[in-house]
Amino acid sequence: MRLASLSGFHNIGGPTSEAGPADGCIAGKRCVNRLGTMLLLGYFAAEFEQDRLKERRCVFSLGHSVLRLTAAIVAPLMLLPASRPAQAIEMSREVAELYSSVSINPPNASVMTVCYGFVCRRRTQLDFNAVDRKALTQIMAAGKTAEAERAAVQKAVIWFDKRMAPELGTDKRVAYADFRYFDDKHNYDCWDTTRNTTSLLLVLREWGLLKHHVIGNPRYRGNVLRLQTPHNTAVLVDRTTKVEWAVDLWPRKFAEAPDVMPVERWLTEN
Repeated sequence: MRLASLSGFHNIGGPTSEAGPADGCIAGKRCVNRLGTMLLLGYFAAEFEQDRLKERRCVFSLGHSVLRLTAAIVAPLMLLPASRPAQAIEMSREVAELYSSVSINPPNASVMTVCYGFVCRRRTQLDFNAVDRKALTQIMAAGKTAEAERAAVQKAVIWFDKRMAPELGTDKRVAYADFRYFDDKHNYDCWDTTRNTTSLLLVLREWGLLKHHVIGNPRYRGNVLRLQTPHNTAVLVDRTTKVEWAVDLWPRKFAEAPDVMPVERWLTEN
């Protein structure tokens, strides 16, 4: 009776199944398997975290190495002197406008822009080489006096005319060339000759070959009341007398010496 009462007490709320020895064994195995799985997962999680830490250390080490390498490369470069732009050639505002007005660079001791085709609509670059410099130096060596230097400048302009002719075809050029000749590609107008002559004079000055003159501002003439054709010219100024001298190639054909005369007289020419 006591066993029955106990049995009845266990059955309150419905029947229950009692686990046998085999069921207990299966349950135990499941617990062991779950515990093993949890231990394996914990192990792999720990390994994964260790790998992540190693990767972070590797990335940090790589980054540190890159920074050190960059510093090793850049530091010596910072000690090098900064590169300087080419020194601008000295000239007056009026001379500078000869170049800025047609959007070309002023000359320097190595190169000049050569204008042709009327008002510099065509242009090329003259890079002075050792042969050019030797030839011009020999020409200008004859300028022992101011008068002799002006004569040497005439020869230097003739040298320039001949130097550019094979490239430009200006051996065909004529005196007083303008649009009426319908051959701009082989000619200089007075704007071209003024720019080219002024550039050549500036180069000669940069080479130390002008001893008795400085570069003057370009001069202009043109009096419609006197039927005087508009015209302009390059100018040299005598260091001693301060007299301005026109150096004017436009009234001369190919390979002829440019006009060299006092600007005061030049202004009265037609």
